[in-house]
Amino acid sequence: MEVMKRHGFDFDLFVVGAGSGGVRASRMAAKFGARVAVAESQRLGGTCVNVGCVPKKLLVYASHFADDFEDAAGFGWTVGEPRFDWARLIANKDREIARLNQVYRGLLHGAGVTILDGQARLVDPNTIELGGQNFTADKILIATGSRPQLPEVPGIEHAVTSNEVFQLPKLPSRVLIVGGGYIAVEFAGIFAGMGSQVTQLYRGSLFLRGFDRDLRIELAEAMRNRGIDLRFDSDVARIEKSASGYVVTLLSGQQLETDLVMYAAGRTPNTVGLGLSSVAVAQDQSGAIVVDEYSRTSVPNIWAVGDVTNRMNLTPVAIAEGQAFAETEFNGNPQKPDYDNVPTAVFSQPSLGTVGLTEEAARGRYAAIDIYKAHFRPMKYTLSGRNERTLMKLCVDKESGKVLGAHMLGPDSAEIIQGIAIAIRAGVRKVDFDRTLGIHPTAAEEFVTMRTPQSPPG
Repeated sequence: MEVMKRHGFDFDLFVVGAGSGGVRASRMAAKFGARVAVAESQRLGGTCVNVGCVPKKLLVYASHFADDFEDAAGFGWTVGEPRFDWARLIANKDREIARLNQVYRGLLHGAGVTILDGQARLVDPNTIELGGQNFTADKILIATGSRPQLPEVPGIEHAVTSNEVFQLPKLPSRVLIVGGGYIAVEFAGIFAGMGSQVTQLYRGSLFLRGFDRDLRIELAEAMRNRGIDLRFDSDVARIEKSASGYVVTLLSGQQLETDLVMYAAGRTPNTVGLGLSSVAVAQDQSGAIVVDEYSRTSVPNIWAVGDVTNRMNLTPVAIAEGQAFAETEFNGNPQKPDYDNVPTAVFSQPSLGTVGLTEEAARGRYAAIDIYKAHFRPMKYTLSGRNERTLMKLCVDKESGKVLGAHMLGPDSAEIIQGIAIAIRAGVRKVDFDRTLGIHPTAAEEFVTMRTPQSPPG
């Protein structure tokens, strides 16, 4: 490929990785007049589009229909015997992902970004090698994301990760999931909803570390009521192939039989083969690239954004980091990523949405806080007979009345918390919630009708 050099470089910016952060940075830098190239060794869109949030949410939707068919009877509907076709779901999912890949390609082409297919490697601070050809750039941005991490357990070669799950040839009857983060929890709900017998192991005493404890406890109860076998304080000693599937031996000595062993026990930054050591880009003990508040690495003309930096590994955060980088370096508008009050969700069943401080974090930072809770049966379930409950919670600074965090477990929690996140970012106080009229009848109105704080813990 021939490129026109300017100021002695082939490009003003060379981006390694076309995931969420890399694509945003590339498009914005090009919009601001930079000559930009982006290299991707796999598919455009990165983890989120191809083997992450997008296909996973599609599978979550699919798994919910089991509940919908069951609940329909309470509303007068008679539904025939439902049948589920895993192969059809995966084919439809693949078609949508292929469409999104083309959308990303079109967005980059439309912005004037040069797309290079292949594995890029840094040769020196201004030179990148790809496919036997060298390219030079004034600035380099690394946005290669992360990948699932597998522990050194005997028989680990028999396990799959979230990457492979999306291409399973058939739905397994028995699934063993190892991990306690949002990926493990979400896939436990997905497989259970599709009819698999699910066991989830987690080495800690309660999963979803970092989320509000009340919601974690309530979710564990709800998942058990759905038939998911949750085993905390448990871990795998070894995995062995058997005639009918796999035998997993726990550290306790107990053995479990399963058709699929899925690990969702952490991720590691994608830095292998990038040539970082040859240009002295500093990394931490986990392999993540070390950056400053403007995403600049230890090498002045090299930056990094997204999961490869292991700061806050969420797609919208990577996009924000890429945007801030482009604004700073190519638009004369210095911006730093802001990690305060970032809303997030776990598409568990029931789902969990949260923004701001948990009760535990708020008590550690403020002299006195008030906790408001609403705990109720969703209106839909009064006729369907389902026994799941919704939990809503506000953490408030007692002195100023400022709302420090909002948390919800229940249907549509992500949709509801997204709106509340705007208010919390704006510094909303509890009195503002109290003055807001609710939309009746909705679950969301409970956030503006909680009036009495609960008693402080004894």
